[in-house]
Amino acid sequence: MYKISITPEEIEKLELASFPGRIRVIDSVGLEFLAAIRYLKRQKILGFDTESRPSFSSDQPHYGVSLLQLSGAEKAYLFRIKLMGGIPKQLRAILSNEKILKVGAAVNDDVRGLEKHHDFPPRGFVDLQKIVWEYGIKDKAVKKMAANILGIRISKTQQLSNWEAESLSDAQQAYAATDAWVCREMYLKLLSSKKNPLTPEQMMPNPPKNQEHNDKDNTQERKG
Repeated sequence: MYKISITPEEIEKLELASFPGRIRVIDSVGLEFLAAIRYLKRQKILGFDTESRPSFSSDQPHYGVSLLQLSGAEKAYLFRIKLMGGIPKQLRAILSNEKILKVGAAVNDDVRGLEKHHDFPPRGFVDLQKIVWEYGIKDKAVKKMAANILGIRISKTQQLSNWEAESLSDAQQAYAATDAWVCREMYLKLLSSKKNPLTPEQMMPNPPKNQEHNDKDNTQERKG
């Protein structure tokens, strides 16, 4: 059984974790890209996420999705889709394959961002934010869900870094791979867990104060 919500203080006590496998950055359609497609097509469940270069003021443009991350258990691929001139057909086929589950958080936002590069029919996507309530969890932020479900702490320090830099730093690569991988791991853990749905009262923005596990700080969290 999971907690309805987990506090920042509880998260800080957990062990820091990151993707333990091999990370590959793909910025062109070549042999490495084809190897990535072969690996991804063999997977039944993938972790999924995207990154965009942040805008820090109103006069800056909205940069759109810069990076698409797809992760299996052993390998994570980071596709720099802007440098690739968009999303190649073979990659769009994976995003449209209903037999390959792509697990993320707030996936509709990610998919909309990808569709601005190429229109494709999104199939096989699983949004953790839409299913965790079935397991008694109210938190929606990836960091909180990971702490609650997996008992690990993940770093978000690279979230607002420049995803359109000439090259991605090791820290950026680790962050991007981890964000996708951890969604896959959370989904697998939930599949093996007994469901314990939140009650209508527990799902309210401000549940009663005498509730055993009162969630005060996660009513507006989306992704992060």
